Amino acid sequence: AGGTAPDIVFTYDQALFYNYASNGALADLTEVYGKYGANIEEYCKEAQGVGEIDGTRYAVMKQRGTEFPRHMAYIRQDWLDELGMEMPKTKEELGEYLKAVKEKKLGGENTVPWAMSGRADTAKGYVNFVGSYVTLESDRDAYIYSEEYMSVAPGSKEGLKQLNEWYNEGLLTKDFPTDTTEDMMLADIANGRTGFILTDLTQPWDSFKVLNSETGHSTFVPVQCFELPDGSYRNPYEYRYAMFVMVPSTTEGEKLDACMMYLNWMADPENAKIVRYTPDYSETEAGVLIEPSQEVKDEKGYPGTCDDLCIMNLNFDWVNDMDVLAQTDFDNQETEWESLEWFQNFYNMSRENMFRFPTYGYISEDEQTFGADVKSRMIEFVYTTICCPAEEFEATYESGYNELVNAGLQKILDARAAYYDSIGK
Repeated sequence: AGGTAPDIVFTYDQALFYNYASNGALADLTEVYGKYGANIEEYCKEAQGVGEIDGTRYAVMKQRGTEFPRHMAYIRQDWLDELGMEMPKTKEELGEYLKAVKEKKLGGENTVPWAMSGRADTAKGYVNFVGSYVTLESDRDAYIYSEEYMSVAPGSKEGLKQLNEWYNEGLLTKDFPTDTTEDMMLADIANGRTGFILTDLTQPWDSFKVLNSETGHSTFVPVQCFELPDGSYRNPYEYRYAMFVMVPSTTEGEKLDACMMYLNWMADPENAKIVRYTPDYSETEAGVLIEPSQEVKDEKGYPGTCDDLCIMNLNFDWVNDMDVLAQTDFDNQETEWESLEWFQNFYNMSRENMFRFPTYGYISEDEQTFGADVKSRMIEFVYTTICCPAEEFEATYESGYNELVNAGLQKILDARAAYYDSIGK
């Protein structure tokens, strides 16, 4: 507002990007991108669509590196072996396993068949499960009920009802919504009390390391068992874009050209490598780059975290070579808590049944107004419906859903549908 903005700014927040763009705070990059954006177009093209609004480019998008799913389910392979059970391929088979874990008390007196946490800012602990009850008939449905709204999509109620049933049977962590820091869940993993989790991709690896050291053998492995109504699987992936990289409208003329030239320079992988790993990087036999130690970086005056400075392109040659990634993770273990085969299986599982929800630069006024509050309320709604007494499920669900509607949910969903229809997809 004071006319003193930096020449290049960036954010992960799409709502903030749209707010700036729609209020005239950002420079129109369409022309300069056409003139000077050849490297961005060549090396970061997959990420660029969401930087446009109604045909005008207001941002160039940072391209992510490795293509990863949003979340991952893990199961105790050693407990399956002990029970004489096959790896579950369906939710019904998962339920049979969870009940057997509880009955046999495989984790001791305080066995937790499925460990959940109560983070208030993410749906990661349940969204893939609940979403597996939802049939997305078209890209239109997938856009209206993006992952953020999957827990209120048609069919999701059945998923919540199943979790409620399992909770009341003692198969989920008791009072898990109180574990807002995830400390209890991670402790249950490390201490060998739990047999199944759904969480961020690599978040539990440190806990696996502790558990494997204690047991002396491999324990958790990734699993896909949340089948869709048609028997297939949906593995939601991260978007190819990361940050919205923008130029404020206060930057004009030759300075605007220079900004795009600079961002285009950074998009070239050879330049991005030097920014990300410093000119003093080393290279493994597999071609993976390694930045110098923190001590060397400090000595040479490299500021901050190098990754933070690489604002355009992390899509290097090796980042989607699963064999290279598996070998690198295996080699980088401080103590060998898992085998090379385990990491290879992890990456192979990560690549199965890839799915990305459609996304566009536009965000409706309703979503800008009500979105943050509705998303926060939705997580609370899910936790409440899972944890209520079984006989109160219907009433709890209806009451909570109506509260979401009153908070603006239906306005958001209607606006998403109207926008999709307006662009003629």
